[in-house]
Amino acid sequence: MTTLTESHLDPASAIYDFTLPAGEPWMCEIKRGQTFRIVDLEGNQAADTLYYNAHDPADRYSAQDTIREQGALYLTTGTKLISTRGNVLLTITADTCGRHDTLGGACACESNMVRYAIDKRSMHACRDSFMRAIQENQPTWDKRDITHNINFFMNVPVTPEGGLTFADGVSASGRYVEMRAEMDVLALISNCPQLNNPCNAYNPTPVRLLIWD
Repeated sequence: MTTLTESHLDPASAIYDFTLPAGEPWMCEIKRGQTFRIVDLEGNQAADTLYYNAHDPADRYSAQDTIREQGALYLTTGTKLISTRGNVLLTITADTCGRHDTLGGACACESNMVRYAIDKRSMHACRDSFMRAIQENQPTWDKRDITHNINFFMNVPVTPEGGLTFADGVSASGRYVEMRAEMDVLALISNCPQLNNPCNAYNPTPVRLLIWD
């Protein structure tokens, strides 16, 4: 079910406010009780996102557990993001987009080649951005720590046969999703650089990231 809920928080009172360009990674700790907002500045941009328990990174966002516990494939207001150990990492408290993908995963050089063309393999991808972020911020991690992610603002309908389709987005300029951290979490984002995916009209754009105490 789609649940649109606006926030009462004023961006002017945020303790952190950063615009992340398309194609760039971002990693930051969000403290328990803080609120984190991702804003789709120009519409239909995919913000590929992972969350980790800041004190135990092996306890991380689990798509399977989140889907099972909610009984829903898509994320929106009220969704609890569940970890591999059954803990609640964050709760979505406001959402003006209405649905966010849990299934499509992150683009990779290999998947670009398979989905589009062999000569697309060299193009930058979200897996590259994730790896760059952990090399700079968590050098003891490796590619095994990059697990199945959330695609905020991305629309991936499931067909009656169980297949996935990458459809036009349902987001628009200025829409956002907001989450309350239920523990100290590390947030990792790849603001998708994908030029071949029609979801963003072949035009990757920035997202705005805000944190409130």
